[in-house]
Amino acid sequence: MIFIAVRFTARPEAADSWLELVADFTRATRAEPGNLFFDWSRSVDDPHVYVLLEAFADAEAGAAHVASDHFAAGLDAMAGAIAATPEIINVEVPGQGWGAMAELAPRSNP
Repeated sequence: MIFIAVRFTARPEAADSWLELVADFTRATRAEPGNLFFDWSRSVDDPHVYVLLEAFADAEAGAAHVASDHFAAGLDAMAGAIAATPEIINVEVPGQGWGAMAELAPRSNP
């Protein structure tokens, strides 16, 4: 699995509309056959920062994503809304998605 984490800092005037700005890109990416997940989160410490966690089944699926028209359109849409160059982590890891955390499980209510 190709796992990617990207941290985006939006311009102040774009921060509250960021998810709307990337909505088409998000929908199209989630519909890709090799996409395992594509999830946005907003920082609790800085309302201008969004983190994207995404994964693709393999290198070929990741390459198809980067070569897609919606990837180019997404970058174009984000370019005018970012305050800084995004930071990225891109690694290949074993597995095909999220696994259960062994150290924590829900407790039953008494």
